[in-house]
Amino acid sequence: MLKQRVITAVVLIAVLLVAMILPSKWPLALLLTIIAAAAVWEWLRLSWPENASWLAPGVGFLSFLAMLALLVGWQPAELQPWADAIRAQFFMILLPLVVLYWVLGVSLMLGFAQVDHPSAKPALSVFGVVAVLVAWASLNEMLQYRNAWYLLSMMAIVWVADIAAYFCGRAFGKAKLAARISPGKTWAGFVGGVVGVVLYIVLTAQFEGSYAHALTVRWSWPLVVIIAAGLAALSVMGDLFESLLKRRAGVKDSSNLLPGHGGVFDRIDALIPVAPVALLLGGPFLEVAKLVH
Repeated sequence: MLKQRVITAVVLIAVLLVAMILPSKWPLALLLTIIAAAAVWEWLRLSWPENASWLAPGVGFLSFLAMLALLVGWQPAELQPWADAIRAQFFMILLPLVVLYWVLGVSLMLGFAQVDHPSAKPALSVFGVVAVLVAWASLNEMLQYRNAWYLLSMMAIVWVADIAAYFCGRAFGKAKLAARISPGKTWAGFVGGVVGVVLYIVLTAQFEGSYAHALTVRWSWPLVVIIAAGLAALSVMGDLFESLLKRRAGVKDSSNLLPGHGGVFDRIDALIPVAPVALLLGGPFLEVAKLVH
């Protein structure tokens, strides 16, 4: 099992690095699109499992085609009027609504932790499709209007939060964070993840072109620390929310697409709520608003 996990991880990292270092942004943008489409499929398998045998792959494929079309129309050098109008709806309407639902709606769901509640929920399925598309649009925006390294430095926030939480949880963890949803998560791990992200932001802010540096340009240092802690908390929320969906669906992994790692959703669950908020705060939002005129 460990060998399989390592091999899959090495292959994924290699694919990501190759896509990043290529002169064109298209390979990485296409990779993000494939990942997002797979995540839509897997989310629907969890939120509407009884009916997903035909629904999930169909919606996942349609999402892929829609994102691919938008990817073509959203190229900065050749921004198409029809795509620009849709882009405005994404960033001025859908993105704030999705962020609001993550902060309020998902927080309430995690607070009540209804793991035995009937798992088939059309509303959660609709939210899943919209949430993944908005996260994809946010990541693509960072790639197209900044660069791959800026995007990577932002994505690293969720990796740092996860790694720091894991080691702090193992070393100091006793009190459970959400025992009914994910027994392995502890308050010590949560605090460790937050501290880890704050330190990561402080250190990488010294490098011009990084996401952390963009935060320091826009916000004061006290606010940057608060933002870093908030992004770390959102990362944990995304992870817990997927765990809740899996418990309600009665499955261990979102799929078996990644041998030894489960599904794509299992790997990007924390990134889905973080990406839109990171775009709003690192952009900042006024900059995004100007771009979508």
